[in-house]
Amino acid sequence: MEVVRRALQHGVGRFLIHHVEVLLERTVAFPVGDVPAFAAALTGSRLTPWHRRGKYLLSQLSRQGQPVGQLGVHLRMTGRFRWLDREAFPVCPHTRVRFLGDQKELRFVDTRSFGRMWWVPPGRAASQVITGLQRLGPEPFTPAFHGTYLEKRLRGSRRAIKTALLDQSVVAGVGNIYADECLFLAGIPPHVASGSLSQGQLHRLCERLVQVLSRSVQQGGTSFRDFHDLQGVNGNYGQEAWVYGRPGAPCRHCGAPIQRQVLSGRSSHWCPRCQQEGR
Repeated sequence: MEVVRRALQHGVGRFLIHHVEVLLERTVAFPVGDVPAFAAALTGSRLTPWHRRGKYLLSQLSRQGQPVGQLGVHLRMTGRFRWLDREAFPVCPHTRVRFLGDQKELRFVDTRSFGRMWWVPPGRAASQVITGLQRLGPEPFTPAFHGTYLEKRLRGSRRAIKTALLDQSVVAGVGNIYADECLFLAGIPPHVASGSLSQGQLHRLCERLVQVLSRSVQQGGTSFRDFHDLQGVNGNYGQEAWVYGRPGAPCRHCGAPIQRQVLSGRSSHWCPRCQQEGR
């Protein structure tokens, strides 16, 4: 999501919306059931700075230099933005919302239709409208996220550490791929009880998570499944993944076959040798 935020910040700039076209009404989560109000609120507005909180994207809206609220977006599993020359590309069947400018358009495409958008009216906090923001834990890149925090947060928990990492109330913004990758680099199996890990292991886990996320941002995200940048180009991190998406393949470090297991409904990948329990 940080890759998407940066792309929107640098690529879209101060985009002036001339017209909003909503092709799938349920994509608009607020105002509830009022697509015309959503479109009217954004028409004539500029998308100014983009921010990220966890997996939520937020853009400040301005009209004639005055703030007119915010646009909130959650891509969910398959949502993505495309920044295109207006009318240059046919509207595909999975296009959900089009923000049309003078010569360009910002198009929201979502294969599985789980993505959502909110208009946050001026004078209201984003968390009052986008209630999921209220439940988010600290960001990995902030001083609030460290081994001591994780130790206190997970003390006594019998949840698998992989499941805990995906809990957005524990740490915001971590997805399935990066949870697998940081656990490999930390030498921790994904199924071990999170409350059984030492402070040293948790400190190492925090460091490796930041390392993996930083590397992914440098590489423009991953190329697994549906991630593309604003021009539709895949990210490059997936080409150097240690374990994710490599079941049965030899570990890049020790050569042991990568294992795959479903934990809490999500695929987990790990090396049984490099991530030995209790080592």
